[in-house]
Amino acid sequence: MTAQTLDRLDQEILNLLQEGIELVERPFLAIADKVGTTEEDVMERVRRMKGDIVRQISAIFDTRTLGYQSSLVAAKIPEERLDEAAQIINDHPGVSHNYKRNHDYNLWFTIAVPPNSRLGLEKTVELLGEMAEVDVIRLMPTLRLFKIGVQLDMTGKEDQTKAKAKPAYGEEDRKQAAKTVSDFDIAVIRELQKDLPIESRPFDRWAQNIGISTEELLQAGRDLQARKQMRRFAAVLHHRKAGFRFNGMGVWAVPEDRVDEVGPKMASFKAVSHCYLRPTYPDWPYSIFTMVHGRTMEECESILQAIEDETGITERAVLYSTKEYKKTRVSYFTPEADEWEEKVIRRFGL
Repeated sequence: MTAQTLDRLDQEILNLLQEGIELVERPFLAIADKVGTTEEDVMERVRRMKGDIVRQISAIFDTRTLGYQSSLVAAKIPEERLDEAAQIINDHPGVSHNYKRNHDYNLWFTIAVPPNSRLGLEKTVELLGEMAEVDVIRLMPTLRLFKIGVQLDMTGKEDQTKAKAKPAYGEEDRKQAAKTVSDFDIAVIRELQKDLPIESRPFDRWAQNIGISTEELLQAGRDLQARKQMRRFAAVLHHRKAGFRFNGMGVWAVPEDRVDEVGPKMASFKAVSHCYLRPTYPDWPYSIFTMVHGRTMEECESILQAIEDETGITERAVLYSTKEYKKTRVSYFTPEADEWEEKVIRRFGL
């Protein structure tokens, strides 16, 4: 299945799946009511799109509010060793995204380490750099979150250079969010982060796994949303198969005294899925990162040009992903991270 074979109802369902699924006992019926069809029709369409266009349907949590440390990381690696290095880095269970990009910093990945990590974020990244034999590795943590939340317009109705939207999740949400999780929360998180079964009552099995009623599980999920630790329960698409073949990381050299003004303006563009303030380095002057997705490179460029025109920031670069090494969601509170650390601690005699 490709984006070209989708009909209008498929497109509307995909938009709703990305926007967020209601935490109710029959979520596909709720979608059916919105688009004017039957529950069975929605489930059949989602089954048909699953694996091709729909990558996963599950809870999307805010990593930091669960106590995890996380960062974007950039590395310079000799081209002939890039694939091998990427696989070594991918072995860390907290690496969720890993891309080759068209820049001297040619490998970019995101990593999260759990609250009980014995190594911590910086040491973990340092050791990954040693193991992968990188030339340079740079932590690019979020200093300020202006926006996070991918939502691709599958209908093609919106002018992506002009469409504006209030960020679905930003710095204020993160500040207001609860910062602790109970043992019960962890049990719920372990279930809700799984890929949702395409069936009429998909949450029943998960509730049984932890010995509570379906309504208790759903209410716990709603509570996590209300506490802003869960951003939403939604689908992630295979961008390329959905027709968005290009993802451009637009990076901007924004004067420090204009960050407060410029960041929200950049985040207001609906085509911008992620907008962050990150640190600069002597060889990296860019402080604000904006991720845009387009059906063509020209579409990405036109969005970035519209951002430049609105903000007046002209010192910028765009890094396109040319190879995807890994894209998944972080699995929280699972044993894999502890197992990786134990293996590495033994290897380095720490």
